[in-house]
Amino acid sequence: MASEIGESPDVVANIVRNRPATREIAQRIGIGSAPLCVVCGRGSSGHAGVFLRYLVETRLRLPVSASAPSVITAFRTPLMLRDALFIVISQSGRSPDLVAATRSARAAGARTIAIVNATSSPVADEAEFVVPIEAGTEHSVAATKTVIGSMAASAELVAELAEDRALRSALDRLPERLHRALALDWSEIADDLARASAVFVAARGLGLGPAREIALKLSEILRLPSIGLSAAELQHGPRAALSSRTPVVMMRLMDETAATVDALAEELREQKIAVHLCGGPHGSLPWLAEDEPATDPITMLVPAYRMIEQAARACGFDPDRPPRLSKITETF
Repeated sequence: MASEIGESPDVVANIVRNRPATREIAQRIGIGSAPLCVVCGRGSSGHAGVFLRYLVETRLRLPVSASAPSVITAFRTPLMLRDALFIVISQSGRSPDLVAATRSARAAGARTIAIVNATSSPVADEAEFVVPIEAGTEHSVAATKTVIGSMAASAELVAELAEDRALRSALDRLPERLHRALALDWSEIADDLARASAVFVAARGLGLGPAREIALKLSEILRLPSIGLSAAELQHGPRAALSSRTPVVMMRLMDETAATVDALAEELREQKIAVHLCGGPHGSLPWLAEDEPATDPITMLVPAYRMIEQAARACGFDPDRPPRLSKITETF
C-alpha cells in the first residue's frame, strides 16, 4: 500500500499526458443534447463517482444520477437513457453488474464512457469510449493509486467537456502537488484513532467523495467503524452520535463551502470534540498552500492514506491484507 500511494504522482502525470486522447473523446461525445449524466461505480470507484458528480453538476450544469446496477442485474429493468451521458468507473473492469449496466445503457442509446484501470476488460469492451487510468497492477487489497487516478481521469474528462482552462492548469500542477503531499505527516490523528469507538470524516461538495473514501479505508484497514458524510449533514442527526471517543476528520476547500466547514469545526471544538481539520487558516493538519478546489481533495487523499497505512502497522495490522477481504472482481 505504501509503495502504491507513492506511485500516485506518476499515475496522474500519465493521465495528464493522455489529454489529447481525452480531448478527442470529449469532442466526439457531443453532450449538448444530453438530458442528464448517470454515474456507475462500486466502493472506492463509487466514491470517485461522487467526486465526478460534483464536477459534472458544477462545471457542465448537467444533473447527475447515481446508477444502481442491481436495477439491471436483479430487477432486470432497463432504464430509458437515450442521449444520456453514462460514465462507469471501475478498477478491474470485470464486475458483472457494471458490465451489464454499461451494456444496457449503451443499448438504450446513452453515450457510454468507461474510466478503467484495465483497458482490456469486459466493461471497457461494452463502453463506446474508454478513458484509461493505466496505474498498473495494484497488489494491496485497499485501492489507493487507482482511486486517485480515477478522480484525476474524471477531472480530465470534465475539463475537456467544459473546455475549462483553469481546471486543465490545476491538473497540470497536480502530479507535483501529489509528490509534495507524500511528505505531509498526519500522524497526530493516530492517538485519537487508537482511543476511538468510531470516526466521522466530513467535507462538502467536491470533498465529499474523498471523505467517504477515507472513511472506507479507516474501516477496511484500521477496522474502525467510520462514516464519511457531508459537513452539512453533520450539523443535524449524526451530530447526536459525537462524543469524546468519536474524532472528526474534516477537509476544507477554498470555495463556496469553506465558511460552513470552518464554522462547524469551531462549534465542534467548543464542544470538546477532537477535530482534525485539513485546509484553511484554522487547519490543524499539515497542508500545502490552497490550489484549485477541484483537485485539492484528490491531493488530500495522499496524507490520509499514508496516515492510515502507518497507523495500521503501528497497531500490528497488515494494511495490504485486511481480514476476510480480497480484490473484488465480481459483484451483483
